[in-house]
Amino acid sequence: MVEEQTIIEEWERVKVPTAPELEEVKLKLRETALLILDIQNQNCNEDRRPRCVRTLHNIQMLIEKARKSGMLVIFSLTSAASKADIRREVLPKRDETIVKAGVDKFHNTELEGILQEKGIKTVIIVGTSANGAVLHTATGAAARQFGIIVPINAISATYPYEEQYSVWHLMNAPGTRRRVILTKAEMINFI
Repeated sequence: MVEEQTIIEEWERVKVPTAPELEEVKLKLRETALLILDIQNQNCNEDRRPRCVRTLHNIQMLIEKARKSGMLVIFSLTSAASKADIRREVLPKRDETIVKAGVDKFHNTELEGILQEKGIKTVIIVGTSANGAVLHTATGAAARQFGIIVPINAISATYPYEEQYSVWHLMNAPGTRRRVILTKAEMINFI
């Protein structure tokens, strides 16, 4: 019991790390794909995850920019969801791909093959469950040697700490720290 108390006391003294620097990003449009993760009515609403609802404008902006420029846009759903569950603000077009998976959208899906076939080298990851789908899909992308762009104002979780931890993890974990760039939706440009 003493050891457990010591651990808890140490956790209570942990200081929050400084916020990471955000970078202006210029991406090659034909080598980049936009991944929109799990923006569904069940998990992105004012009752369950109001933080998600507040990111919808930024996600919509990125979808519009991507579509206008001809960028590859891919959506994901949780394992139990269907296309009808996607929030109307971000509905996929008929020709846009939807993958269904748990937290890592590469696991048991055709996502990697689609990206490779299209010559994609970098993915922009937006969506909800920063500590689930965003974190694990970004980790999966890094393991597959993709560059990863995470606009922090287009990801969400239930609590700010979950978002903060996920971003910290992406910027500091051995598998992702050299492959992730943090930015904001409005700081992403295509060349």
